[in-house]
Amino acid sequence: MLWVKAFHIVFVVSWFAGLFYLPRLFVNHAMAMEPAEIARLKLMEHKLYRFMTPLGVLALVFGTWLWLGWGFHGGWLHAKLALVAVLVAYHLYCGRLVKDFAANRNTRSHVFYRWFNELPVLILTAVVILVTVKPF
Repeated sequence: MLWVKAFHIVFVVSWFAGLFYLPRLFVNHAMAMEPAEIARLKLMEHKLYRFMTPLGVLALVFGTWLWLGWGFHGGWLHAKLALVAVLVAYHLYCGRLVKDFAANRNTRSHVFYRWFNELPVLILTAVVILVTVKPF
């Protein structure tokens, strides 16, 4: 089961790398003016989202395996699972934004994306605290 835990951590870290970087690309894209720069950012956003989606799925698979294998329980786990659901929704919304940028339908400023970029940091902080401290 320690191998499952190790792979879960690896895939969570990898997924979060994408969740941290993709919104930063949105910030740059929202500020971009040159057609070549916009085209490059569209390509980067698409490739990153396509790469990070399987990482997120694998993080969820290994996390579920851990949960079923060790039978974790407690209020902390319910809170963590709720945050994981928010993170999945965030990931899917990022996919929607990738499509909107690709179709030149972005209506938000770079300031919005700067704030949007902070949500995964807050979720990661809360999840790490819940998993390590198990406050309830």
